[in-house]
Amino acid sequence: MRKYVVMGVQGSGKGTQSQLLCDDLDLVHISVGDIFRWHVQRHTKLGAQVRRIMNAGELVGDDMVETVVRDRLDQHDWNFGFVIDGFPRNGRQAEFFMESYDIDGVIHLELPDDEVRRRVLSRRLCPNCGMDYNLIADRPEVEGRCDICGTELITRADDTPEALAARLRDYHEKTRPVLELFGRKEVVHDVDARPAPDEVQQSIRKALGLPAYAPSA
Repeated sequence: MRKYVVMGVQGSGKGTQSQLLCDDLDLVHISVGDIFRWHVQRHTKLGAQVRRIMNAGELVGDDMVETVVRDRLDQHDWNFGFVIDGFPRNGRQAEFFMESYDIDGVIHLELPDDEVRRRVLSRRLCPNCGMDYNLIADRPEVEGRCDICGTELITRADDTPEALAARLRDYHEKTRPVLELFGRKEVVHDVDARPAPDEVQQSIRKALGLPAYAPSA
């Protein structure tokens, strides 16, 4: 059983790389951000709380995040292991996680702040079906419309310049120390997140000692 954590600043490709890692290793991808967005899109009670927090450009509190992560992992549908991204984000969350699970490896996706801004401010989301787009590398066929359902695309509430600035500040102040905690167990691997996704995935596989990535044709 393999248990990995993928860390990196917003826009570094955590979700993409986590999914690529899971696809042919029979691992379960657990994205804390996706869980919260699911609740927001379905207007649940938790979603309403998260929406207020996101609109203020703030991060969801530790208690709420830990509860969501614990509930998700308690489903035990990860027979061969999991890859989790978007967690932990600070020392308290890291300690909670390390007390409960033996982590086999932590991938830290490194990305300069200027590239983070370029990537994040180009993201768009379909509010109807949840499809993600990036105006740099993955533009919709019809400008401003979802290819799947035709709904007008929107900018995520947490993808504004102001919210991004707050997240970058929070990341550098709180999340980087998490890497030091994981580093004490010598499980952290730094990977350059600037190349193309396939190249980044190859670097991740090499760092973790896994079979090379074979992109589908």
